[in-house]
Amino acid sequence: MSDIAVSVERVSRTYGGDQPVVALADVDAFFLRGTATAVMGPSGSGKSTLLHCAAGLDRPTSGRVRIGGTDLSSMSEKALTKLRRDRIGFVFQAFNLVGALTVEQNILLPSRLSRSRPDRAWLAEVVGRVGLGDRLRRRPSELSGGQQQRVAIARALVTRPEVIFCDEPTGALDTQTAAEVLALLRSAVDDTGQTVIMVTHDPVAASYADRVMVLADGRIVQDMPQPGAERIAEQLARLGRRQPVASREG
Repeated sequence: MSDIAVSVERVSRTYGGDQPVVALADVDAFFLRGTATAVMGPSGSGKSTLLHCAAGLDRPTSGRVRIGGTDLSSMSEKALTKLRRDRIGFVFQAFNLVGALTVEQNILLPSRLSRSRPDRAWLAEVVGRVGLGDRLRRRPSELSGGQQQRVAIARALVTRPEVIFCDEPTGALDTQTAAEVLALLRSAVDDTGQTVIMVTHDPVAASYADRVMVLADGRIVQDMPQPGAERIAEQLARLGRRQPVASREG
C-alpha cells in the first residue's frame, strides 16, 4: 500500500435532483507512486469528474478517495484546501496564472499561500528544468502559451507534491510545444519520482504515460500498460462509434 499514491474506491458521482446525471459509476482505481497515467475517453465519459474527485476538488456521492494513506471523505473543506496546497500540484489547460504577478511570483504562489519559506535551491533547479531562468521577472502576458504552461508546471513542482494532476495540459498548445511540455511532465516522473495523473483526449499525449485508463459512460472500460498512440487511437475510435447511454458529465 505504501507504493500507492492515489486510490479511488467504489466512487460514484451523481449530479442533479429529479433527473440525476451519473458521471461516475462505482469506479475502482489506484495510481502507483513514480508513474504517469493518462485518463482518456469520449466527451462525457467521466474522465474530468474522476480527476476532480481524485484530487479533492469535488466530493464523490459515494465511495472513498485516498491520497497516500489520507482518506479525503471525512475531511473539512479547510482541511482539503490545505491538503491540495501542501501535497498536490495542478496543471490545467488554461494555465491559471495570475496576470499581475511575475513568473517567479507565480511559481512561488503555493509557498506564499501556505506561508512557508521556499527552498531556493530547489526553485533554481525547477526553473532551470523548465527553461525559465531568463524570464523570472516577466509577466504571463509577455510569454507564449508554451512558456505559460512551463510556469504552471514549475508552480506544480516547486512544493514537491505527492501527485500532479493535469487536465488537458496540452490542449491549447501547438504540436511541438505540446511535445516539450509532455517531456517535462515525463521528466518529473523519471527524474524526481513524481506521480502524474493526466486527463487528455490526445493519443500522442497519452503515449508519454506508463499506463492508459479509458472511461466510457462513467466506468473504466480499458486499463492497460502503455499500448502506443496508434492502439490508443483505435480504442477511442471504437468507443466513439458506440451509442451513448445517456448524457453525462465530462
